[in-house]
Amino acid sequence: MSSRSLRRALVVVLALGSGLSFTNACSRNGRPAEASLILTNATVRTLDPARSLAEAVAATGDRIVYVGDARGAELYRGPATAVIDLRGRLVLPAFQDSHVHLVTGGVELGQCDLNGANSREDVFRRVRDYAAAHPDETWVTGGGWDLPLFPQANPRKEELDRVVPDRPVCLSSADGHSSWVNSRALALAGITKDTPDPAGGRIERDPQTGEPSGTLREAAADLVEKHIPEPTPEVLQEGLRRGVALAHRYGITSIIEASADERLLEAYAALDRRGELGLRVLASLRVDPDRGPAQIRRLEELRARYRQGHLRADSAKIFADGVLESGTAALLEPYLNRSGDRGRPNLEPEAFNALAIALDRADFQIHIHAIGDRGVRLSLDALEAARRANGDRNLRHHIAHLEFIDPADIPRFRTLDVVANFQALWAYPDAYVTELVQPALGPARSRWLRPIGSVALTGAVVAGGSDWSVSSLNPLDAIQVAVTRRGPGEPPGEPWIPEELVDLVTIVAAYTTNGAYLAHEERSRGSITVGKVADFVVLDRDLFTIPAADIHRAKVLWTFFEGRAVYRGPASGGVRSSP
Repeated sequence: MSSRSLRRALVVVLALGSGLSFTNACSRNGRPAEASLILTNATVRTLDPARSLAEAVAATGDRIVYVGDARGAELYRGPATAVIDLRGRLVLPAFQDSHVHLVTGGVELGQCDLNGANSREDVFRRVRDYAAAHPDETWVTGGGWDLPLFPQANPRKEELDRVVPDRPVCLSSADGHSSWVNSRALALAGITKDTPDPAGGRIERDPQTGEPSGTLREAAADLVEKHIPEPTPEVLQEGLRRGVALAHRYGITSIIEASADERLLEAYAALDRRGELGLRVLASLRVDPDRGPAQIRRLEELRARYRQGHLRADSAKIFADGVLESGTAALLEPYLNRSGDRGRPNLEPEAFNALAIALDRADFQIHIHAIGDRGVRLSLDALEAARRANGDRNLRHHIAHLEFIDPADIPRFRTLDVVANFQALWAYPDAYVTELVQPALGPARSRWLRPIGSVALTGAVVAGGSDWSVSSLNPLDAIQVAVTRRGPGEPPGEPWIPEELVDLVTIVAAYTTNGAYLAHEERSRGSITVGKVADFVVLDRDLFTIPAADIHRAKVLWTFFEGRAVYRGPASGGVRSSP
């Protein structure tokens, strides 16, 4: 670690430790300030550097004024103080999701929702039922279908034609990198056997006729999607309300929006202006890989316009490659099932480096989607080029997903101060892995799938996100998978790639303290410490004392944002509150 990196690490530790547990804040006359909220008789895991435990926490307005024992908290009680006796329940800093599509995910909840469909017949039924219930919609849209349900992850247009013969249909896959369309949608877009694959995309074709089969990968989906009517601002805002409500249900009060254009930014800003947002949002502005540094002035204009209230648009999002399941992730060696194909990166090295250097110089935090080992390497190379050109600017660039990393690149995260932003819920052998990914990579390379443990052991900062609506928004599901490398509902057993297990403190920190660090807010939140904002999640059980296989069963009782309850679960009735 460089001397500058070491100094920064010490600053972070000191910031997290300012106002350690069992301290208090007093009013000017030396007496404790009356609290607006006291959580008492709890198991408070502060996640400060000492990993201190406490019994109670008090807040006045949006700030923590006391952390310590229950007796000390009584000094902060006043006639208007809301006191909640938690009877031993767990209190943690509220969660941060560091990679989520909250607006579009919320919009999808009001569309044809295929998430969780466990068979092709279930998919067809849901599409048919949705179309019948919405006869006035000119398009049937939505998504969430799982690629392994269909041979070669390639659903056919004829299957959609049978269930919706009268309107165009476009349904995105669960991973967001493929679209399934019917014949009407293809005809409307003018896609035929003679249509070439667009740059960065692939039209799947019938092997006998060459006709489009109905599945469009990556940029090819844009050929159809540009014909779909844009959602109105009202639709986007209503989708965001749904997303926020779900985030609160899972104890989340801070997010990093994974890919935002101006329409999405305006949805966040509109809710924030009305006091409805209830989240801190760091938005990642979508970068066009074809436009290079020429687009930075426009990104700067958006950043300046949407830096208000609880919203900051200080980050820039680059897609380095696609996904493993459909063969669009960029690999160092060929896919075993694709005749020597290695996948294509969205940016060649020279262009990628130039873009990263320009964004870094313009003070944008760079947020990269990279899944294949070549995509990850190119991303690290670009961030290294930016560091070499501009120096260490403490922007805390991060790479999301990191599904497949060459072991030679693992130490570079710490060396370059790049945050590893994992989606830990994917770190077990589901059908995507066993049917689509491992056969494409082979056993030797598959050892390096989702290497969370190896990256964490280097001392690199590890953050956690969901990529919702691609997968569950619930951090507890991902936390359990990280410490078991087994599916959330599976009983205890042999972990998948046991070398990549992480301990519970590491992965809880990924969703709390490290998330705050990634957002440049470690001085104001991320641990339960006097002076920081009063963002808490209350769980019905202590994650650190129950079997790891039961973590996903924990329920959120309360979510507090800036000292006020933004979610109270049905199971919270078993605790006492006053007045």
